[in-house]
Amino acid sequence: MIPYRRDGDGLLFEVHVTPGANRPGPLGVHDGALKVAVAAQPQKGKANKALVKLLAELLGVSRAQVSIVRGEFGRRKLIRVTGAGPETLQPLVEGRSTEG
Repeated sequence: MIPYRRDGDGLLFEVHVTPGANRPGPLGVHDGALKVAVAAQPQKGKANKALVKLLAELLGVSRAQVSIVRGEFGRRKLIRVTGAGPETLQPLVEGRSTEG
């Protein structure tokens, strides 16, 4: 499971983003964060927009419900998803983990 904490009507969790990937999607959990690949490059916010879009699609929520709270310019980001419960995060892990 992805480490998370509740925040009002939402969840907060950390994401480690890998931009410029051939196959976008979740890559499991690494160092306490969900590792996610996006195809977009980290130029002019393109990778951030791709991350928000991908997470919204995977979680089954609107893009407006997904926001980057911290880490806009780095690979490690704090994500907030409103209107979602912890069970919503399970599909993101896909049974893969690089924790060791």
